[in-house]
Amino acid sequence: MNKVNLGDKFDMFSEHWKPKIVGRVQECDVKLAKLLGEFEWHQHPQEDEMFLIVKGHLVIKFRDKDVSLHEGELLIIPKGVEHLPVAKEEVWVMLVEPAGTLNTGSTVSARTVAEPESI
Repeated sequence: MNKVNLGDKFDMFSEHWKPKIVGRVQECDVKLAKLLGEFEWHQHPQEDEMFLIVKGHLVIKFRDKDVSLHEGELLIIPKGVEHLPVAKEEVWVMLVEPAGTLNTGSTVSARTVAEPESI
């Protein structure tokens, strides 16, 4: 058992849209990521995904609405729901999702991180 200081972990990297694994709960990875700009439309056909905003403001767009998330708020996106994260300024986010979940879901692109680094 090792405690995790989120601030220290976020200080270890600067790149955006490249999640880092900081722990595992059952069969789920706990990941940290810094987000900036617009990501890409994608879905996770087999996995739910949880976004917890640690710092900043994130808008997650859906085909029928937008959800605005602020520090301390979280959103769970059910499997199969197409979404597009947008961060006008840098956002620090914690993600909880089944191990092996690609950050781009069923879409493979230059932004896909197949094997996130553990920090």
